[in-house]
Amino acid sequence: MLRVVRVESADGVRGCAKELAEVLVESVADGASVGFLEGLDVDTAARWWESLAPAVAEGRILLWVARDAGERLLGTVQLHPAPMPNGRHRADLAKMLVRPGARRRGVARGLLAAAEGAALAAGRTLLVLDTETGSDAEHLYRSAGWTAAGSVPGYATDPRGVPRATTYYYKNLG
Repeated sequence: MLRVVRVESADGVRGCAKELAEVLVESVADGASVGFLEGLDVDTAARWWESLAPAVAEGRILLWVARDAGERLLGTVQLHPAPMPNGRHRADLAKMLVRPGARRRGVARGLLAAAEGAALAAGRTLLVLDTETGSDAEHLYRSAGWTAAGSVPGYATDPRGVPRATTYYYKNLG
């Protein structure tokens, strides 16, 4: 059974930072282009997660984790509400990460549903994300009703440092 929970406090982030770091390290080692290069270690990744604690506590980043019945952290996703007055209807979906061994079991869909539901409840009717062009994530987003808006060649490197294209997606919730 999958349980998706929002982490709302700085202490909450710090309390699961090591588990989040493990998911991040496994994802990067598996080739996920999420801002980090291969060789990422758990301590560095945990410090990065801990650095997000103030933004999570202030509501500038909304963070969810997915756990299995044994309470093992399987995945995570973030929602970054646009801060400017003309963007109060919009948010960015970021750092959708699922342990490689837990993929294709509904974890990402559960995380997406939680983030999309919270966005809509908060009046954020337009969501935007970017992902590596040609990645497995593209299939997930398309099948979940997201629309490709365009690609930028060589936008970010993969974990090995090779420049890859990035595709931007959006989803209207309203």
